[in-house]
Amino acid sequence: MSCWLITRPREDSEAVARALAERGHRSIIAPILEIDTTDAAVPDLADVQALLFTSANGARAFARISARRDIAVLAVGDATAAAAREAGFAAVESAAGDVEDLARLAATSLSPTNGPLLHVAGTHRAGDLQARLEAAGFSVRRAVLYTARAATVLPPAATDALAMVGLTGVVFFSPRTAAEFDSLVRAAGLADRLAGLTAMCLSQAVAARLESADWGELAVAARPELPALLALIDATG
Repeated sequence: MSCWLITRPREDSEAVARALAERGHRSIIAPILEIDTTDAAVPDLADVQALLFTSANGARAFARISARRDIAVLAVGDATAAAAREAGFAAVESAAGDVEDLARLAATSLSPTNGPLLHVAGTHRAGDLQARLEAAGFSVRRAVLYTARAATVLPPAATDALAMVGLTGVVFFSPRTAAEFDSLVRAAGLADRLAGLTAMCLSQAVAARLESADWGELAVAARPELPALLALIDATG
């Protein structure tokens, strides 16, 4: 039975831990980022034809401040789409990938003439969804509704996990989390403990932030989506 350190924000980590348990894997949760909602007002929804969610955190943040559930949702991936459905949205479509896939889905399934798009975002963004869609003729508004706050020291759960016998590796879902983890491990003087461990990465962009560390292996999912990452974990251990 393999054992994985999960670095996502807690709510998302718990969902991954459940998925791993169903597949017979153990996990340890040590969030490197925590999510704080901003004090933003309800965004202007006049004539908006679709909401663009690039994370489950965005879907949850929007749901906290607005009762509107009648607007179509395009989600970056299946986990984000699931969060939108759990929040009560009925018309939800997943791009099953990354920001590039979401931009392609919006460009092919929506028309610029039907109204603006609202991108619900955090203070840190991977890629420039707005620029890609504006180049395709869309009007895009952005509402920053949450921030991902990085840990200032390596969480105790991560320190303990890196010291334990039987840890298979660490699971990373975003470039920022990977970079923050790398920095915190070095600051704690624990970089040598990565030897022999697998860095399980959602995408090549995530893996690129870990290439300077001495990992036993850098593994990248075939697609930037949770099912592909879980399948790779199954194949690993």
